[in-house]
Amino acid sequence: MTLSRARMLERAKARDAAFDGIFLTGVTSTGIYCLPSCPARSPKPENVVHFKTPKEARSAGLRGCLRCRPDDFYKGYDPDEDLAATLAREVVGEPAKFADVAALVARAGVRTTKLHAIFREHFHSTPAAFLARARIASACASLRAGRRVLDASLDAGFESSSAFYANFAPRVGMAPDAYRRLGRAASFTLSLPAGFRADEWLAYVGRDQAGPCERVFGAHVYKAFAWEGEGAVLHFELREGEVRCKVEGAAPTPARAFAAHALAVASLNLDAEPGLFEARAGKLQRLVRRRPGLRVPRTFEPFEALVWTVAGQQVTVSFATTLRRRVIEAFGTKVGDMRAHPTPSQLAAIAPADLRARQFSTRKAEYLIDAAAAMVRGDFVLTPSLEEPAPRVRRRILAQRGFGAWSASYVLMRGYGFADCAPAGDVGLQAALQRAFGLDERPDEVATGDLMRPFAPYRSYATYHLWCSLGDPA
Repeated sequence: MTLSRARMLERAKARDAAFDGIFLTGVTSTGIYCLPSCPARSPKPENVVHFKTPKEARSAGLRGCLRCRPDDFYKGYDPDEDLAATLAREVVGEPAKFADVAALVARAGVRTTKLHAIFREHFHSTPAAFLARARIASACASLRAGRRVLDASLDAGFESSSAFYANFAPRVGMAPDAYRRLGRAASFTLSLPAGFRADEWLAYVGRDQAGPCERVFGAHVYKAFAWEGEGAVLHFELREGEVRCKVEGAAPTPARAFAAHALAVASLNLDAEPGLFEARAGKLQRLVRRRPGLRVPRTFEPFEALVWTVAGQQVTVSFATTLRRRVIEAFGTKVGDMRAHPTPSQLAAIAPADLRARQFSTRKAEYLIDAAAAMVRGDFVLTPSLEEPAPRVRRRILAQRGFGAWSASYVLMRGYGFADCAPAGDVGLQAALQRAFGLDERPDEVATGDLMRPFAPYRSYATYHLWCSLGDPA
């Protein structure tokens, strides 16, 4: 990429991480060189020189910055990410070892503010919220194994039953003892958080009215899915303050009930915390007032989100919806008169010509089949894990041929539920920003990134509010 000096000065002043690896900022007055995203105070332009690589900067007599660590970046090593992954692995493995955030700070060996910055960047969460999620995940695993509620609570590190119940129900949608009994009945009921916006969730799930995978009839939603080689339908019935869920088309078993529960909780995004964004929505407060409590709906599996990004590359939303529908109709598992979304193994087994016959371009067909085949081989993993940092997942997606920054952001937001994603190249987001801020012209990808930056670390919420606003009256 060829950039003018003015452009590099501008992107470094904006601390734009998208330009990390493209150029380095050398500061002659201090003798250091930095990444464009370096948080240090911006130097005077007359003291700045630019370099392509750390080797060039060192040849000019400069040394690497100790804050942004450009040498580590160019080697592909991020000490903060390594620390984040190590801490997360330990917390998820034994959450009871960490009584509170102070214990995490002591284990990490960094200041509290630094720990918060690490978790914000790598998990889009606070350390306290991450610890709570790890404890709930541990308790759920114990309950699935048949442990008593009290034992599951203590093993997960909760000091009291009241704290356990207060944290468990909002994220899991039911009380611990009800979760433990899943599978003993043909259906289960999830409590919805106060102010849950059912209309927006129904609109998202039913966005393809002719689709074979999802069907919406009033307050009833039918979602076909494949589980362990067998097709089934998860039936949602929205009621006042709750949703009744039932697996249809397959024999009820405890394992299937727990799997259906996990899919339902993910789709409804019960673990979201929209209030954190709403408290600092700034210039988007007008949009927030229209839809308080708005959550970002998730796909059942990240692979669904990945397929959507391929279908949506450089086409209208309407045509992308048609392409997705054709893939499901042709290759998904039949469930009654519906079809489950194809699995990676089902798409890996087809030829590019099978997709070209359904109006996929040659490149799109290759990208989708190659990604599916890589997943089957185990070379490309898209399995949500509480302990995996978001940047690591992003790099894995970007390493796949045909997937860029927009695809990675979309999969992280829709498929994983990460809270701080902004697909800056999305034309819908750009149009919504132009409208929301009264801009004379639609912002480009760089300008979109700048406009979205004030909403970090909750840019996924800001993105979804902006997308929804496109349907509002002018």
